[in-house]
Amino acid sequence: MNRLYFIILILLPLVNFGQEEKEVSKKIANDFERLYNADKYNELFDLFSPEMKKDLPIEKTIDFLKGLKKQAGNIENREFIRYENKTYASYKTRFERAVFSLNISVDKDDKINGLLVKPFKDENLPKPDRNKTKLDLPFRGEWTVVWGGDTKELNYHVENEAQKNAFDFIITDKTGKSYKTDGKTNADYYAFGKEIIAPCNAEVVCVIDGIADNTPGEFDLFYIPGNTVIIKTANNEYLFFAHFKQNSIVVKQGQKINKGDVLGLCGNSGNSSEAHLHFHIQNIQDINKATGVKCFFDNIKVNGYLKNDYSPLKGERIQNN
Repeated sequence: MNRLYFIILILLPLVNFGQEEKEVSKKIANDFERLYNADKYNELFDLFSPEMKKDLPIEKTIDFLKGLKKQAGNIENREFIRYENKTYASYKTRFERAVFSLNISVDKDDKINGLLVKPFKDENLPKPDRNKTKLDLPFRGEWTVVWGGDTKELNYHVENEAQKNAFDFIITDKTGKSYKTDGKTNADYYAFGKEIIAPCNAEVVCVIDGIADNTPGEFDLFYIPGNTVIIKTANNEYLFFAHFKQNSIVVKQGQKINKGDVLGLCGNSGNSSEAHLHFHIQNIQDINKATGVKCFFDNIKVNGYLKNDYSPLKGERIQNN
């Protein structure tokens, strides 16, 4: 699940800089802001290095900048933060409708040879290593971990900052299949329509519903998480549940819920090829700015054996004790 946003990154050989803003970076960043706000995209393109112009021709540059302008508006304020990867001057940049990190790299000829625009992440926010709240599994009965663990082999989510400790859960039969008959309809899948429950007492902070379930094997990339619920614990942990069945969510934003309360039904919406539950914990509500938190469940059965304070791994069959 990776939300799409405007981003351009061209990596060239790194140059060592200190953490004080260099005059050349200040000048180029000022010029970028002035020309961007004035819609002088051709003049801004002239700030690019030859390599940058080759990799990002004028037509693509203009499309990118117009798209950024439409999404975020003009730049209102910039604050130098630091140099990233020893070459990119990084600025906390407040646009009219968003706050982004604007990163600009300059070569030895004082030309822009790298440009990166991404959601700004406040490095002062707490980044806990694991959950403090005791959690049950968010379902009843035995489910199977499709993705879970700390390596790419065990969990493809590890490359995403917010989802790096995520799980995907399905229900399988004794042969390991997740569906009956031919698996061509959502109703064939054992997980489809099963209740997803609150793992702890919490407050509902986000609900997105109404997104149609996919035909198995197909994907909807318009809204990657599909139908979604986010709940906030007393320890300021944000529990993210994705891919609910369309129109099945029964909780409302602002609602206080108790452990075991039903949130909705497992579905196949968003970036999902079959009915499953995506679950992870993050340190803030916005998935584009969040850092993932490693999740441990309290008192569960793993492949038939009791485990306490345990983080499941790919291939394990798990259930609440």
